Amino acid sequence: MNLVYTGGTFDLFHSGHVNLLRQCKAIAGSSGKVVVSLNSDEFITSYKGAPPVCSYEEREIVLRSCRFVDDVIPNIGGSDSKIAILQISPSHIVIGSDWEKRDYYSQMNFTKEWLSDNQIELLYVPYTANISTTELKKRLK
Repeated sequence: MNLVYTGGTFDLFHSGHVNLLRQCKAIAGSSGKVVVSLNSDEFITSYKGAPPVCSYEEREIVLRSCRFVDDVIPNIGGSDSKIAILQISPSHIVIGSDWEKRDYYSQMNFTKEWLSDNQIELLYVPYTANISTTELKKRLK
């Protein structure tokens, strides 16, 4: 069974989030599962310098209602995502292709070797352009 892990903030849930999660579910397949590791309000505030618009509980409810998500877990490790990843032991970690040009390994606090040792494949899926939580906030202003 494919078990797909993805993580993030998922504030102001939008079509880019849906596209990512749809791609995760396609990778998981009909018998697989998609688990989202959701960042805490405190971690988001410390990382981004501002709290999310929606609380953890609100964001969790929205994610759980998405047909492409099978489970939501808290990102209990904050900047050390290995803790949440090991909690579910996924076959794949899936992220948007916007991370291909950034240092995702440092961001998540793991290495290619760590992924290999844990038999996890990192996959980049096409990023949805022109939509983001930051973009939505701009539109509201």
